Amino acid sequence: MTDVLFVATAKPQLGVLAGAVGKFRALGARVHMAVLFDARESTEELDTLGLDSYHQLPFGIGHLSTSTRRKLKKVPHGRRLWVQVRREPWLRGHGGSAAHLVALDPNAVYTVWRLSQYNASAGAFFGLAPALRALETQQGSTPPAKRRMMPPAAVLASDVRREAKALPRTVIRTATARPVMRSAVGARLWRTALGAPGVPASVRAALSRQVAEGMRWAGRPGGATLALTTAARHIGDRTIRTGLLDEAVRTELGKGIAPKALDSTVQELLTQADEQLKVGDPAAAASTLDRALVLGFHRVIHIDQLSSPLAVDPAAFAKPVHAAEVMRRIQQPRGRKTPAKQPPLDRPMRLLVTTSANDNFLQLILKQYEEHPDVELRYLDLAASTAMKRLSWAGRRMIENRLGGDELYAEQVEAMMRPHLDWADTVFLDWCVAPAVMLTTIDPGDTRIVVRLHSYEAFTRWPHLVDFSRIDDLVYVADHVRDLTTSLVPMLRGEQAPRTHMLHNAMDLSGFDRPKPADARFNLGLIGISQVAKDPQWAIDVLERVRAEDDRYRLLLVGGDMDPKTSRATKDYLKEFEARIAPLEESGAVVRLGPTDDVPSKLVEIGTIISSSVREGCHVGLMEGAASAAVPVVRDWPFYAGRDNSARTLYPDGWVVSSPEEAARRILETTASEDVWRAAGKLASEHALSVWDWPEVGRDFDELLLGFDD
Repeated sequence: MTDVLFVATAKPQLGVLAGAVGKFRALGARVHMAVLFDARESTEELDTLGLDSYHQLPFGIGHLSTSTRRKLKKVPHGRRLWVQVRREPWLRGHGGSAAHLVALDPNAVYTVWRLSQYNASAGAFFGLAPALRALETQQGSTPPAKRRMMPPAAVLASDVRREAKALPRTVIRTATARPVMRSAVGARLWRTALGAPGVPASVRAALSRQVAEGMRWAGRPGGATLALTTAARHIGDRTIRTGLLDEAVRTELGKGIAPKALDSTVQELLTQADEQLKVGDPAAAASTLDRALVLGFHRVIHIDQLSSPLAVDPAAFAKPVHAAEVMRRIQQPRGRKTPAKQPPLDRPMRLLVTTSANDNFLQLILKQYEEHPDVELRYLDLAASTAMKRLSWAGRRMIENRLGGDELYAEQVEAMMRPHLDWADTVFLDWCVAPAVMLTTIDPGDTRIVVRLHSYEAFTRWPHLVDFSRIDDLVYVADHVRDLTTSLVPMLRGEQAPRTHMLHNAMDLSGFDRPKPADARFNLGLIGISQVAKDPQWAIDVLERVRAEDDRYRLLLVGGDMDPKTSRATKDYLKEFEARIAPLEESGAVVRLGPTDDVPSKLVEIGTIISSSVREGCHVGLMEGAASAAVPVVRDWPFYAGRDNSARTLYPDGWVVSSPEEAARRILETTASEDVWRAAGKLASEHALSVWDWPEVGRDFDELLLGFDD
């Protein structure tokens, strides 16, 4: 015979319980119940349940010592009940011999969990249905449906529904306390309840959030995610279901984890957005689509990792997104009523250069056109005021406007940008992020619009929201970035796509070619290590291999460290990196030079410049190193390796390597002697200065901005 022990802290629905007891007994079980409520007025009803035994446990604290009663005032209710009854011989005896321990209400969960700590072989359950299923499995037979006195789903649904409505939030928190959730048994108690059929969607969702909260308290984010997704799988209401899936994915993203349910969650949100759009609710559709895109293009997935789904098959990744009706609506080109006018012949061309805070790659451009006699220049930082920044980055409002709602947003953009558009002949917007979406919300009139896309933007949601039919020229910093972006965004493959150009970043390299001391030959250098994508651990792999041949080699790190607050993924990478370089720093094999405003002076000491990144647009630090006559060693950036355009098509033959082993061989060969090293560095410097220096690139910008001729 199998013994089953029920634990009830509140009076259950006795009619339902009687039916369940009959099912347990029909499977050959002896059923006992520990009663932690005042059963004196329910004796006759309890006697008719068919229990093999039940026992009234102390339901007050009068039997406890004064000191214990005083301590109990600070203990949560569920744990307090355990303290009241933990020494009861009947409970300990039946709890120790039972094969199944069943909590009939949330306050009983903690007691059942504690009993399971003393009886490790027992199954512990919250609710009748999962316990009954476990017994049926154990018996190896499932009774035919016609013998059911009460469906298990209805039993659990009535229990959970009643308790969830009746009990305060603090009670459920007690049952999901850290000690319970840190235990596999305790966590399983809740998960079995969340997956049981028949529970109303709102009740299941509320309980799953409480369980997830308890899991997070207990340091089990994976359990929190499982609780939310388990509940979501059993909820038919799409709004409630997507809300839980959204929370589950965000929980994992918050921990720097690539969520397993990301694709399905994004698809659920896109479907919901389509449904909301269909019933004429653009505001709701915009909010849902915004959530889907934020999750689908989250930096934890694409930016703070060493790989990304976009690197594997970008078109396949983007296809489900653009298959949604809301995205097809977004991608419909609206065009412009008037084509962009040619530069004026009777006055200087009016050029508006704009960005949002990040002007890192604009200084030489601004300087050139400030001094140009044929250009009248204005500069607009869209982050300079709170109002402009808020309007420029209002992603949800941008989407709603594109879906036919929030006309006020377009009016506000019009009021903010029209004076600038009316003044300018040409607008040059740096970075294809939210301000590009904002700017294309309105018709630019006859003003020419030029937007530059670097590399980062391709891994975000923003290019998917831009109306490229209102952009005349799209500038890329590298062909491989153009290929990736075009494969992702359908409008860039359409008839109204803008003209495209490939222009190198503006760099003044003239001051980098300085004499290097002879011992710089053994110094490897890495410029910029502030992002996971820079993957400085690859450079450590290279260093270890060259030092195995000659321990004079060392690695110099130039630039600030990664910020662990950026994301959990960044924090985890940084922790691993720091642990790895600690002994190398101690031995002098790795030297941190830190942030600097004088990169040329740091490069004097560097004989080999390394690009260890998994992805780059053009890697300015590498180009600067080459200009300084350091020998370039470029990893074949994994995000682009093997494609038509990659690091191999951006840099000269011989610079790019496929592995740390190949990198080490190139370093050892090009630094085999001082003469060999200096000759290799001279060739690199000549290439850099002839192709990437501002006098060369500046002419390309003049041709783009001043020589417009459609």
